[in-house]
Amino acid sequence: MRLPFNSILYAIKDYMVIIFGLLLYALGWVGFLLPNEITTGGVTGIAALIYYGTNIPVSASYFTINVVLLLAAIKILGLKFFVRTIFSVFMCSFFLGILPRFIPNPLVDEQPFMSAIIGGILCGVGVGLVFVSNGSTGGTDIIAAIVNKYKNISFAKMMMYIDFLIIASSYVLFHSIEKMIFGYVVMGVMSYTMDMVINGKRQSVQILILSDKYEEIATHVNRDIHRGVTVIEGMGWYSKQPKKVLMILAKRNESVKIFRLIKSIDPKAFISQSNVVGVYGEGFDKIKT
Repeated sequence: MRLPFNSILYAIKDYMVIIFGLLLYALGWVGFLLPNEITTGGVTGIAALIYYGTNIPVSASYFTINVVLLLAAIKILGLKFFVRTIFSVFMCSFFLGILPRFIPNPLVDEQPFMSAIIGGILCGVGVGLVFVSNGSTGGTDIIAAIVNKYKNISFAKMMMYIDFLIIASSYVLFHSIEKMIFGYVVMGVMSYTMDMVINGKRQSVQILILSDKYEEIATHVNRDIHRGVTVIEGMGWYSKQPKKVLMILAKRNESVKIFRLIKSIDPKAFISQSNVVGVYGEGFDKIKT
């Protein structure tokens, strides 16, 4: 049986990573993007446009818009996603509100392009860390998560489509092609960095497990991870003893949960993981012709 204490430790670790990721995300905005009037996508981008036009604090409009989106999405994404997302929204709003007190001036003066690159990297790494820990920064992430739940489209790609429209709308406020270009630079850098952090595209993995507790592992993978398990008859050539080999096909971001589960049941299990070019069928991609 898995120990509840391990689950608590994993949850604490996830939340710590989420907080750190949100701090990086807010730092990218406050230290590099907002001082140079650079707008990128997401609810933060919308909040930035509101700030440029009305001087309403980014943290206030960011929080308000996210609350509306969360209330609309809770039935689709479930309570667990809602809890982590509302936590992220509160923390991100806090960082966006408090960091300007410590960073009153831009960290890079009169270098908008450099600010766009650095800000995009910080935001991309921050959001990537949040996603890796099964969190969300809210906003358009919620829309991306809804689409991702039903379609095998990476978060970064889905968000890119939405963010493109948000950045284009900044022209109405600034009438500046240059600021639009900087916004698209940030979007490109952020999307690439985020995809790198969350292991690029949502690739699938094949996991082979050798363990004397194979029945318990298979049961929990079915019940907790909701993935199928195939039991293969094998034999250890040295021992000449029969062995049961578990084969699991899963999404790459599910592999962490599977490894945690295996470790909690049998820390001495022998595991092999490999990337799979394509997996087609129920729970994965549709068969393409």
